[in-house]
Amino acid sequence: MLNNLLKNLKIGIKFNLLLLLVFLISISMSSVALSNVLQQKAQDEVTSQARILIQTMSAVRNYTQTRVNPLLASRLETEPAFIAETVPAFSATEVFETLRKNKEYRNYLYREATLNPTNIRNRADDFEEKIIARFRKERDTKQLSGFRTQDQGKVFYIARPLTITQVDCLRCHSTPDRAPKSQLTTYGKDNGMGWGLHQINTAQIISVPAQDVFANAHQTFSLVMIMLSAIFAFIFILTNLLIKKAIIQRIKRISKIAQQVSNGEMSANFEETSKDEIGGLSAAFDRMKSSLEIAISLLKEQKEVHGKTIN
Repeated sequence: MLNNLLKNLKIGIKFNLLLLLVFLISISMSSVALSNVLQQKAQDEVTSQARILIQTMSAVRNYTQTRVNPLLASRLETEPAFIAETVPAFSATEVFETLRKNKEYRNYLYREATLNPTNIRNRADDFEEKIIARFRKERDTKQLSGFRTQDQGKVFYIARPLTITQVDCLRCHSTPDRAPKSQLTTYGKDNGMGWGLHQINTAQIISVPAQDVFANAHQTFSLVMIMLSAIFAFIFILTNLLIKKAIIQRIKRISKIAQQVSNGEMSANFEETSKDEIGGLSAAFDRMKSSLEIAISLLKEQKEVHGKTIN
């Protein structure tokens, strides 16, 4: 049935359908390729942001551990309140909270999620506990990343394990009798104790909002696809007009003249000067018309001779 329908269509309609099919396939392939490129670009962007921020926080931790802590460690026994600035986790968290006061970073999050923290604000939630458990199980895994949904929307996170590698760090986290008095006064004897050397109790986690980045990628995708569709539509219309003028109208004219010749109008002339295939078709029709004129002339002569012979 479809074949019969196609056979009954005019060549112009057939060409438009074919051209439209080609354009639809091209747009579909372009949309898939563009979507993949923009999605990858968006993911690379949020990954780069997260990596820079977590490396920055690691630098703050290292500075606190190597420069600030040695200067203030001796005062932990004499001060009435614990000097939290000596703790790398506290310094990194406070620096990041200062950064979050800027509007563009307010949805960014930094956590040093801990199973048994000294400061309860660092206590790991269910998701963070699973990350720490995986780091403990897979000791060779140095980084985990992925997407998760939080209150502010879809975020991309990078998590790295924090391992206790120095004996000095256990001063505050092994047993209460070794901990500074100011620490016990501020945080009590139960929080942050019982840690061991080379143990992973904490995951350093940075969360970067990805929803806006992917929304911008989607907006870019929509704009580019609109532009591509407009370009394809323009090419479709222009190609259609050119084909109609260069092919369809010429074929229609040849068909019309051929119809006139078939009705006996031998004065009709195909008049095609182009040397392309349609020009060759017109020349063939001209030769056929000349042959037809000769044949008709011969028939007339034979008829006249036959008529004279009878008389």
